[in-house]
Amino acid sequence: MGSSVEFACLLLVVSTLGKNHLVSGGCSGKCCRGRDLSCLTTDWRMDRAYGTCYCDEGCVRTKDCCFDYFTECPAQDCAVSDWSFWSGCAKPCQPSVRVRVRHVEQQPSNSGELCPSLEQRSGCREYRDRQGVHCGLRSGPAFITSMEFGKGRPKRDNYGYPLDPGFCVEFTLESRTPHCTVENRPHTHWMRYITEGFKVCVACEPPAMHNNSGSCQGDGLESDKEALLHWQAVGNHQCSGTWKKIQKTQQCNCPPQHSFVFI
Repeated sequence: MGSSVEFACLLLVVSTLGKNHLVSGGCSGKCCRGRDLSCLTTDWRMDRAYGTCYCDEGCVRTKDCCFDYFTECPAQDCAVSDWSFWSGCAKPCQPSVRVRVRHVEQQPSNSGELCPSLEQRSGCREYRDRQGVHCGLRSGPAFITSMEFGKGRPKRDNYGYPLDPGFCVEFTLESRTPHCTVENRPHTHWMRYITEGFKVCVACEPPAMHNNSGSCQGDGLESDKEALLHWQAVGNHQCSGTWKKIQKTQQCNCPPQHSFVFI
């Protein structure tokens, strides 16, 4: 009879401990990065001893983690998808912006790395309006962007025939606004390399090169070599300046950071 009473009392104690454990025990909600001696609780440890145990990353090395550390605490970084294709330009027939996005595939947990930017914007320009009519070639400054933009342009027409490869115009940069050097957004870092006194190469190619005129807006081909011409960086309307034409060439021979395309 005495043994039965003792056994019942033991069950009651275990049951009571179990209830307390469910309420406050373990690492749930207590996980910490690095070594943090304040990141502790009282519960069963990995070595099956009951007492002070830790929920920080250092406990793996010191082997004094709480029993559920490996199920509750491993940090999970944010995971994102690949970038989408670039959208079309927001406005036709004028410098504008295009957008690409990515989405979160896994939210961060347990102090994992936060999610990066989910949207990127870049300057662009389209040459047909919403009805598909070709935009007229307007006089005005040369609109330029990085050579990387030109790599994505089609090299053949809708019938599969090669498009005109275009040409290159070399300029000497005379001036540029200070806003070019402080631009820090992705896909606009190229503006930092627009430096006064340097020679730059700018490619004129379809669709920026109009078939009727065989030129690009602001290319300066009909201007005197001493004429001061204006340019504008697409993607940051505050980055602009002047240059002087050197010559027209068949291919651009400037370093990549000093090579751009008309847009």
